[in-house]
Amino acid sequence: MQTRLLCLVVTSILCLQGCTVLVLGTAGAVAAKTATDRRTVGTQIDDTTSSSSVSLRWGQDESLSESANLQANVYNGVLLITGQAPTQTLIDKAEEIAKSVPHITKVHNQVRLGSPINASAQANDLWIDSKVKAKLLTDKTVPTTQVKVVVENSEVFLMGKLSSLEATRAIELTRNIQGVKRVVRALELI
Repeated sequence: MQTRLLCLVVTSILCLQGCTVLVLGTAGAVAAKTATDRRTVGTQIDDTTSSSSVSLRWGQDESLSESANLQANVYNGVLLITGQAPTQTLIDKAEEIAKSVPHITKVHNQVRLGSPINASAQANDLWIDSKVKAKLLTDKTVPTTQVKVVVENSEVFLMGKLSSLEATRAIELTRNIQGVKRVVRALELI
């Protein structure tokens, strides 16, 4: 009985240490990303809150939640709306709702007219997203932590605060990745 109890205690301690390492490692990565971001910490928080607020407001609108496939990404107060909607009226409605959210200073409405994309197109978007991020990560010119990559139906949208040289290089690298139909620049030049 004591041996079992001892094994249980040792196993629990080892598991907890692993969790601690995981939590501390994740916290460290978040802290490093936050510290190297060109936005202030307050702006980073506002961006995250605004993105969630836009999505919440869309979800509260029955016509949008039932018919449209919409994503909101905010970087430095600039909102990028992507996805699909069956009518221009719904696309316009999504933008109007988004503009009512505090902290949003500019809107790039890139919602496409049509039916929501299927699961295989979404899986392809994830694959393209990983290829773009890997390509940007291996390039010394582009500060990867300053670029937000959004992929929707094989179109790649680049957001962030970059110099003209960094932006040009990021677009060039992305444009030459197999499967990318189009690159849309939603970057802020510094």
